[in-house]
Amino acid sequence: MARYAFGADESFKINPLLKDYLTGQLPQRWYNRFADLENIKAQIDEKSSSYNHNFRALLYNEIKKSYDTLAIDLQESVVLQNLELLKEKNTFTITTGHQLNLFTGPVFFVYKILHTIVLCEKFKSEYPDFNFIPVYWMASEDHDFEEINHFQFRGKKFQWNSAQKGAVGQFDLHGLNEVFKVFKSHLGRSKNDTELKSLFESAYLKFDNLAQATHLLVHELFGRHGLIVLDADRRALKELMIPLFKEELISNPSQTLVKDRSEKIGEKGYKAQVFPRPINLFHLSEQERQRIDIDCDLYQLVNSKVNFSQEEILSEVEAHPERFSPNVILRPLYQEYILPNLMYVGGAGELSYWFQLKSVFEHFQVVFPMLKLRHSVYAADEKTYRKLQKLNVVDGDLNNAKNQLINRWVRKVSNIPLELTDFKALLDEQFNLLQERSKNTDLSFEGAVKAQRQKQMNGLDKLEKRLLLAQKRVLKDEIQRISILYELFYPLGKPQERVENFSTFYSDYGSRFIEIVYTEFQKQTDSSVLFIEL
Repeated sequence: MARYAFGADESFKINPLLKDYLTGQLPQRWYNRFADLENIKAQIDEKSSSYNHNFRALLYNEIKKSYDTLAIDLQESVVLQNLELLKEKNTFTITTGHQLNLFTGPVFFVYKILHTIVLCEKFKSEYPDFNFIPVYWMASEDHDFEEINHFQFRGKKFQWNSAQKGAVGQFDLHGLNEVFKVFKSHLGRSKNDTELKSLFESAYLKFDNLAQATHLLVHELFGRHGLIVLDADRRALKELMIPLFKEELISNPSQTLVKDRSEKIGEKGYKAQVFPRPINLFHLSEQERQRIDIDCDLYQLVNSKVNFSQEEILSEVEAHPERFSPNVILRPLYQEYILPNLMYVGGAGELSYWFQLKSVFEHFQVVFPMLKLRHSVYAADEKTYRKLQKLNVVDGDLNNAKNQLINRWVRKVSNIPLELTDFKALLDEQFNLLQERSKNTDLSFEGAVKAQRQKQMNGLDKLEKRLLLAQKRVLKDEIQRISILYELFYPLGKPQERVENFSTFYSDYGSRFIEIVYTEFQKQTDSSVLFIEL
């Protein structure tokens, strides 16, 4: 069960831009509509009137082909039902996206998808005349292999080493059998561990490339909830983008638009998350994903000797749209252009860069989606929570850095006051009297009184810190136990969800782990940070 939940805007780790968005202080011109139930109908109306509904049949065919290629049996499945619904004009998608992290990578991958699934259910309940389908957009064209080639299980890092280059979705799976051998050696013989072995083996040892492996893995975990997996690195889908790709190559609108918006973000004291290029497209080949630059009217593939004239590169787009890959600036546009999408679910960093893109969407006349901050989760077993309760640590206390938590806890449980507030007030009162007397003498004495006052106050501050340290020594055993428990929620000093892999929890709880989180998400009405007892 969820022991404690609070609004994500209350989290001490959230960046100022997202906090202002969640609290209604961010100018609305930077986004379209706030992501809540009341705005869904207006978003539906706007998207429905501008979206090219002819895309629906093509989406159905291409997605169905990708499942057929993997020999996934969709008969009588919720996924197939949702695919059929996608052809209807009253059906809309709620989308999340993520890199192709090995074995899902950090567990927040699971939370993003479950949050997206639950939102679709809530919207359907509120607006029964419409259908809402959860979509996982695979970032198969990303080329940052170092970010995705590992996962963490019970404190051990499992890493896939490969010299391949280019879009990671196209990587063959050579070498993953060695990763599997090592991973398998750290698993037991329980039913849950056997399922993990089977899941890894069926995804990574039986398919041609990483995109296919990830597709199968995600389907196995979430197919029962009707999640549709979309790999948009397909020729037929990119053909839809040919006019937009051409405009980006000819007139380079995105750089100016994003740069102007980023400057306005900076003027408000926020930090820009992404930085536009003159051309925000890559060129894909079997082994490379090369950035396209322009120099003296020639389109150059960076770090190569290949270049195109404008006529040649436009012909290349027409003949081979699959060779063009949007970067972080244009990928969201690609997503929203081809999908009947209403909302994007992501983390704080992701949503922050979306705010830089609104003017790009306006330029290309694509509806900007509502942006929803995903739930964050800290999960532990009943025994851990019982230990925390015995130490008088409540779940809300864990939403602090470790030193802050310990200092607050020591002050809370100490049998003596650890703040010298009364002494400071008394000293302040005495120096106020002395200050009055000093006004009747020369300025040098008045300055000496001020200096002495500051010296005494500083002395009390130092004594206050020493008093806290002395009490910490008295409570060192309890503090040690709290530190050990805290590290379950913040391994390696980072939030649990950004370090641990889902397999850490699956090994102990099986598929019930996913269902527990899913059930708790159903109870939430807004983006939250949850402490869940498994």
